[in-house]
Amino acid sequence: MTHYQKALRLKTTGKALHKITSQIEQIVAESGVEMGLCTVFVRHTSASLVIQENADPDVLTDLSNFLAKLVPEDPMRYIHNAEGPDDMPAHIRSALTHTSEQIPIARNRLVLGTWQGIYLWEHRQRSHQREIFVHISGN
Repeated sequence: MTHYQKALRLKTTGKALHKITSQIEQIVAESGVEMGLCTVFVRHTSASLVIQENADPDVLTDLSNFLAKLVPEDPMRYIHNAEGPDDMPAHIRSALTHTSEQIPIARNRLVLGTWQGIYLWEHRQRSHQREIFVHISGN
């Protein structure tokens, strides 16, 4: 059994879905693992990871719009506001989505569907430096 780990650091450009599929695919290729599992974990509480549509950007827009309506940035709704009016909504959005994803590996490649991509979802308004930890195990 082989284990391979690597940290990926990304500077986000504010609230958006940032496609990271190619960076994760590169790490899987570097690992040499032919069959196994890739775990991707974001080390933050105001950003998340999702596997989602990678062909039509309208899907990502609709997801962002839906989550904005579900968890509005209204400072009157929340007690925690030490880091600005977008911070508590970002924590809630992160809790409703994922901080990690697991993707199978076959033939040294991620087993993603044709229209699936891996995204870091920045929930804060301003840019942030985000760290994503990738752990690969297998043969």
